[in-house]
Amino acid sequence: MATDGVLVMGAVAYDPKVVTIWEGFKDWFAGKGLGFDYVLYSNYDALVEALVAGQLDVAWNSPLAWVRAERLSRSGGGAVRAVAMRDTDCDLTSVVVVRSDGPVTQVEDLRGRRVGVGAVDSPQATLIPLSHLRSMGLAAGVDFDVVGHEIGVGKHGDHVGGEREAARALLDGRVDAACMIDGNHLLFSHEGTLAPGSTRILTQTPTYDHCNFTVGASAPGPLVERFTGLLLSMSYDDPEVRPLLDLEGLKAWRPGRTSGYGALALAVEEQGVYDDAGGLVRLP
Repeated sequence: MATDGVLVMGAVAYDPKVVTIWEGFKDWFAGKGLGFDYVLYSNYDALVEALVAGQLDVAWNSPLAWVRAERLSRSGGGAVRAVAMRDTDCDLTSVVVVRSDGPVTQVEDLRGRRVGVGAVDSPQATLIPLSHLRSMGLAAGVDFDVVGHEIGVGKHGDHVGGEREAARALLDGRVDAACMIDGNHLLFSHEGTLAPGSTRILTQTPTYDHCNFTVGASAPGPLVERFTGLLLSMSYDDPEVRPLLDLEGLKAWRPGRTSGYGALALAVEEQGVYDDAGGLVRLP
């Protein structure tokens, strides 16, 4: 896709600040001699399909988008690779939260009850926690009812709204437990969505990784190498760089890795999200 030495990246417009973020990166890259441009998509499926089709060089992918990109590319005889990720994308966990004054004291107590989740395509607030509960002996839709909060579907949980609504449903008594990423559990307590001490963690998932820069099979090697090197060179101590990193929620870029997507890949298999070739099965 790169033309005239310009690397083209795709990202999802989950928030208006996305334009500010990538305009800032574009200017910074230009100052370092790298031609860079970006294309925004309304959803991750369109982004992934464009990457695999060679319409983009790099995609800023959610973890679920990475799983689909890897399957789509492999089915076509190609390969994608993760070249960089944020420090804040590594070793995350999700939690299943219950009311402190409620009757649920152990995972088994969820049997026959209602569990609130985020959007249907949220790795951290739906797919991974439901797989985690399955590993503990409780299958979604069989042993307990799932109550979804479909805000920002297509954006793979980048929109925090679904998790926030699940938290509110827990306090209102509409669900008996709520799933969310552990950082949002803290956020909801600080912002007042969850009153301090009103909830407790029933169970916590093993660690997993989140977003990464995914490079397509046809991307030009020298431009990708320059792009990756510049990302990894960014220092939070640099006053020009710090506002960009703050907007994107990190303090340092790290080399990309794919070892942290096993839990999500398992969840995708269990819940029938994609077929082996990356075709959509269950998601809208």
